[in-house]
Amino acid sequence: MNDIPLIVHLIYRLDFGGLETLMVERINRMPAGAYRHAIVCLTDYNPAFARKITRADVEVHALHKQPGQSPGTHAALWRLLRRLRPAVLHSYNLSAVEYGPAALLAGVPVRVNGAHGRDHGDPHGTNRKHNALRRLMVPFYDCCYANSAAMETWNRDVIRVPAHKSRMLANGIDAERFQPRVPGAAALPEGCPFGPGDFVIGTVGRVQAVKDHATLVDAFALLRTRRPDVALRLAIVGDGPLLDSLRSKVASLGLENVAWLPGARTDVAQILHSLHVFAMPSIAEGTPGSALEAMASGLPVVGTRVGGIPEVVDEGVTGTLVPASDPVALAAALETYVLAPELAARHGAAGRERVLRKYSMAAMVAAYHGMYDSLCERKIKTRGAVTSCAE
Repeated sequence: MNDIPLIVHLIYRLDFGGLETLMVERINRMPAGAYRHAIVCLTDYNPAFARKITRADVEVHALHKQPGQSPGTHAALWRLLRRLRPAVLHSYNLSAVEYGPAALLAGVPVRVNGAHGRDHGDPHGTNRKHNALRRLMVPFYDCCYANSAAMETWNRDVIRVPAHKSRMLANGIDAERFQPRVPGAAALPEGCPFGPGDFVIGTVGRVQAVKDHATLVDAFALLRTRRPDVALRLAIVGDGPLLDSLRSKVASLGLENVAWLPGARTDVAQILHSLHVFAMPSIAEGTPGSALEAMASGLPVVGTRVGGIPEVVDEGVTGTLVPASDPVALAAALETYVLAPELAARHGAAGRERVLRKYSMAAMVAAYHGMYDSLCERKIKTRGAVTSCAE
C-alpha cells in the first residue's frame, strides 16, 4: 500500500476555467513525495482539459451526478472514498460543500472546503438556502478557506466560520509562462482576425452570468461610437453556457467583424500578447486569476469594484476600477487607455511587478502545502490512526 498520503479534490466538473486551472497547477507543482492526488468530478470532465495534468499518478473519476438532489451521488462518493482511503478530502465551492458528511462517514480524517467564488445564480451571497447549507456543513470541515480577503470576511461574518477554521489562500500565477510580449515578436495567435494596427480590448474567462460579458459588449459598442477614429477590436475568450447568447448579442449590435469569440483556447498566454487592455466586468469574484495573468503579461486591467478584484488591481497604479453593471463607466475607463498608451504601458509594468511581489505560483503552492501539512499533523496521530471527527 502506498504510504504517501492521498488528497482527493472534489469538484463539480473538470473543464476549462480559472479555478480548475489553478487546481491542476497546484497538483502538478506540489512535491510528488509529499502527497498523491486524485480528482473526483461530481458530473464529468473534459478530456482535453484533463491532459493539462502532467503527473502520471493522478486519477480522474466522474460520478455522473444528475441535476437535483441526487442522493445516489453521496453513496457513490462514499464508496469511492472507502476504496481510495484518502488522508484529505478537498472540496471546492458550494457545489461540492454538501459532501463533507459522506467523507466523514467514509473515514477521511481531514476535510477542507475552499470558497473560490459564489454560485453564478447568487453572486452576492444572499441566498438564504445556500447560506444555510454552508453553515450546516461547517462542522464537517476542518478548514473553510477563501481565496480573497473579501470572501474570507464573508465566510466569517455570514457563514460563521470560526477563526480556527478560517484561512485566506490567494491565487498565484506562473510568471514564467505569462510574460510581457517581446517587442517585435509575432503577437497574433492562430485564428485571430485582428491586424497589427488594431487596438484590442479583451477578457478571458468562463462565459457565464457572474462574469457579465454582456456589459463589456455594451461598453465596447459605446466606445466605438465615441472613438470612430480608432480601430477598436474586442476579444472574449472562453466557453460557457452563455456563449451562444453572447454571440447573438454581438451580432445584433453589428459587431461581428470587430469582435472575436473563439470559445475555449489553450494558448491564453499568446492571446494576452495580442491585447492592449484587459477588462474584467464581473459582478462577483474571488481572487481573479485571469486578471493576474493579464497583469503578469504587462497589461493594464479595468475591473469592477467587487469581491477580490480591488485586492488585486491597485487603482491608479496597475489599472482602473469601475462600478459593476455600468457600461458607461466601463467604456470611459477603457477610453482612458485608448487615448494614453503611455499610461497603459506604465500600469501594465506596475501590474507585473505586483504579481511578482504578491502572487507568485511558488507562494500559492507553498500555502496550500502548508495547510495540508498542518491539518494532517493535527488530525492524524500516526499513519493510519485518526483522531475523532468533526469539531
